[in-house]
Amino acid sequence: MSVDLQEPEVAHVQDNDVLVYRRLAPSAVASFAIAALAWVAMLDWGMLVVPVVGVAAAIYALSTIRRRSDEFTGETIALAGLALSGSFLLLGPAVLIHERIKELPEGYTRIDYSILQPNPDNPREAIPASAVALDGQQVFIKGYIYPGGREIDGIKQFVLVRDQGDCCFGGNPKITDRIQVTLADPERLTFASHLHKVAGVLRVAKSNQSVAGIGGVFYHLEEAHLR
Repeated sequence: MSVDLQEPEVAHVQDNDVLVYRRLAPSAVASFAIAALAWVAMLDWGMLVVPVVGVAAAIYALSTIRRRSDEFTGETIALAGLALSGSFLLLGPAVLIHERIKELPEGYTRIDYSILQPNPDNPREAIPASAVALDGQQVFIKGYIYPGGREIDGIKQFVLVRDQGDCCFGGNPKITDRIQVTLADPERLTFASHLHKVAGVLRVAKSNQSVAGIGGVFYHLEEAHLR
């Protein structure tokens, strides 16, 4: 009598019949969350750090998922984050460069507050030659409104200062960080704490001229327009 020793077919379990659980990689979720904020790169040069971090996070997520494919999933999410962050990394500078070109009126010179500062090694120099050379020139500059007056709406004349520390948090701006702005008629301003872009004719006073609520100024921007 012969005995069939062949194992029953059901005894063989194929590997592809085994259900393997893989969890969503946290790094993939994080990379997409950062990518969702990458649009801020179009607002300011400093915000370009957001899409840069987003790209790095997405690459790390993809590397982790592919290296540990038996444990993690989420490659599609990481790829979406990479595409979104990468797009804003390219789009952000393009938008900022376009805005920078567009904001400067034709015939005006872009300046910043550094050109208005005296040489610290020459304590007798109140106004630098670089500022004197701009006297009577059409210039464009950015700054914040110093809240020295009581007017909120319909402001024709105000003081522009270098940064928010001077304008908004009880700062006392240096005299060379102050520009008295007089808007051309009929233009008027409503007070706001954000950055303002102003174009006008720069006048450099030979002596300190007092402005109510803030003190003296050397620099005046006349026939000014908001950009």
